[in-house]
Amino acid sequence: MSEFDSAAIVALGSNLPGRFGSPEQLLRRAMTALGRLSETPPRFSSLYPSKPVDCPPGAPDFVNAVAALWPHEDMTPRALLEELLRIEAQFGRDRDDVANAPRTADLDLICWGSRSESSPSLQLPHPRFAQRAFVLAPLAELAPGWIPPGQSLTVSMLLAAAVPQESATWEFAAAKYAK
Repeated sequence: MSEFDSAAIVALGSNLPGRFGSPEQLLRRAMTALGRLSETPPRFSSLYPSKPVDCPPGAPDFVNAVAALWPHEDMTPRALLEELLRIEAQFGRDRDDVANAPRTADLDLICWGSRSESSPSLQLPHPRFAQRAFVLAPLAELAPGWIPPGQSLTVSMLLAAAVPQESATWEFAAAKYAK
């Protein structure tokens, strides 16, 4: 059993500056805010640059990271999602009607142990995380040999399968964290 089997995995992303600074600075501050949601010390990946995926044309590049949290026992997935949305708003996230629009802060609950949920506002595990190198590369830094819920491959194997051929950053991460 891995310590990540009980962790809430949160993907962080930003591609717009805000009142707290650059996307990199925003993510660092968001990590501090996320840390307050964890009973035990959280784990954070490095920051990774990435190209926009499924975003409007001309969207700026992203900075991404992953956090592993061990939330308080009384917290539910829906309550954790509400906290993530509150942190996004605190960092200037404007949830407009444009899908995948540029944003100051994007915090996605990817999975939380073996919990599963399917509602209009929350799907656990996240339905597309295993195809997204911008989630898998930072996650591979923290837990390369972990098999996430609903998957049969380790994070590093999922990353190797998801790596866009045009991205040297992801190819480097896939090679670095392959086990």
